[in-house]
Amino acid sequence: MFYLDAAATAPLRPEARHAMLAVLERGPGNASSVHTPGKTAKATLIHARQQVAQAFGARTAEVVFTAGGTEANNLALKGIATATPRGKHIVTTAIEHSSIRKSCEFLARVGGFEITEIGVDSMGRVDQAAAIAAIRDDTTLVSVGLANGEIGTVQAIDRIAQAARGVGAVMHTDAVQAAACLPVSFAADQWPGAAVDAMSVASHKFGGPQGAGALVIRNGITFEPLLHGGGQESGHRAGTENLAAIAGFGAAVAAVMPTAGTRAQAMMAQRDEFIRRITQAIPGAKLTGHPTERTPNHASFVIEGFSGESMLVDLDVAGVAASSGSACSAGKKEPSGILLAMGYDPDVAVTALRFTFPDPLDDDAFEQLVKTTLRVLDRHAAAAR
Repeated sequence: MFYLDAAATAPLRPEARHAMLAVLERGPGNASSVHTPGKTAKATLIHARQQVAQAFGARTAEVVFTAGGTEANNLALKGIATATPRGKHIVTTAIEHSSIRKSCEFLARVGGFEITEIGVDSMGRVDQAAAIAAIRDDTTLVSVGLANGEIGTVQAIDRIAQAARGVGAVMHTDAVQAAACLPVSFAADQWPGAAVDAMSVASHKFGGPQGAGALVIRNGITFEPLLHGGGQESGHRAGTENLAAIAGFGAAVAAVMPTAGTRAQAMMAQRDEFIRRITQAIPGAKLTGHPTERTPNHASFVIEGFSGESMLVDLDVAGVAASSGSACSAGKKEPSGILLAMGYDPDVAVTALRFTFPDPLDDDAFEQLVKTTLRVLDRHAAAAR
């Protein structure tokens, strides 16, 4: 099976598995307890926090562990917005992850916040002029995703961040997709750290376990916790830590991030060749997202006249695990909201296919993948004629 759904979740890395098993096999221990097993658990927590902080060029005090990227996004938006009395205006975009969109909807409904949603062009790039113009003196928070998981487009956020900081607003980015395959750093002189005050990441995109993530947030940024109770995570996130998952998270980022640049280059070469072969061989296959300003492991298409769901089933039977840009809700197939925001017609948006590589393949495996994928798509092309 060729697994090409890393944007959904990456395969568990051996380093993460080893770190998790070490926690699970040594017996009980709560990091808040003062006895020896508790101290051992606390040492594991400290080590994982150091690994995550070092991987992203952050201070350990700037890493708040969460249960994943969705919780990190919720904590960033709800926590920062409700802790900042300066205004009730938030700027975001039309193609954010649902955890950002739903958090904004919640803040509007419950907290009376005004949400300004910025549009994108046909390649999924945020309208920077519109975003900058939307930032006002009462803007509390600006949240722009660093890369989009559905179309791969990487955003240029520096000018937007500069405008946000100019009025005293906090700049947040959802880096869940970008950090998994690009050399992302929170350091103040690196990308995107030079532009942002808070950044969300998720363990399972790196090859760590599901159920762990982090909000990386500058010291001095005030934010309210989502969960109230004990004083875990320096009072920012109550509840006994999921120590095995956090240990796996730390091990995964420590294994991946030092070679992120080299790995990105290798995946980019295969991504571009994969895109070239698909678009040349299949009439009507069109790349979605920006052709070059995209995550290095991401190839996504719409193929007019095809059925995205049917193609996914046939690819799966043939041994290729991919995904679709459309989602199912209450048994009804809905077009991708992101593709609609980019100007695609609904009947085209439901034909989306996404292939995301967890790691570069060797040459023979890559060739086999391309041939298998083309064989399935050729059958659909013949049926559509």
